[in-house]
Amino acid sequence: MMNTPPHDAIPPSEEPSEPPASTEVARLRPPLRRVSGRAIGVWTLRLIFGSLFNLVLLSLVAWAVSSAPWGWIPGWASENARVLPVAYFVYALAKIAIVPSWRYRVHRWEVSDDVIYTRVGWISRAWQLVPVNRLQTVDHTQGWLERVFDVATLKVQTASFAGSSTIEGLDSDEARRLSEELALRAGTLRDDAT
Repeated sequence: MMNTPPHDAIPPSEEPSEPPASTEVARLRPPLRRVSGRAIGVWTLRLIFGSLFNLVLLSLVAWAVSSAPWGWIPGWASENARVLPVAYFVYALAKIAIVPSWRYRVHRWEVSDDVIYTRVGWISRAWQLVPVNRLQTVDHTQGWLERVFDVATLKVQTASFAGSSTIEGLDSDEARRLSEELALRAGTLRDDAT
């Protein structure tokens, strides 16, 4: 029989020490800023375009199933094939009516002196704190639909994939200003650390 200590025993010299009282701990709270209200238009149109594409595909499949004399398709499936596009149309309408405004209410962001703080997700939520001194790149992008609504996307990346963060739907001028400011601040913090 081996003489081993219990798994939860910690040798006296390696006991965890209490953090100093002056250390600040980042709190998880709702970030203060919302994205631009024009982002609702971008998200709505993206959902409409995607839903129309899916509706056309489902309609073609339903037409093929109901009109083609294929023996391997059950009779009940070919008789009720036209229900599928109708059901999807009702689902898509509900999604288009609810998701963009709900997403606008939930998506938040904030940039403090040393942390970029985001919250995203309309059913399951993701909270993220990205230290400014760990930034490697700051990307400011604006697709054609975002240009129509004068909004932009800001993406900050660190060495870790999990440390990257994206803020969609920012006002384009604010996104440009913020990307320049973050790049400058990250460079200054990295220079101070070396």
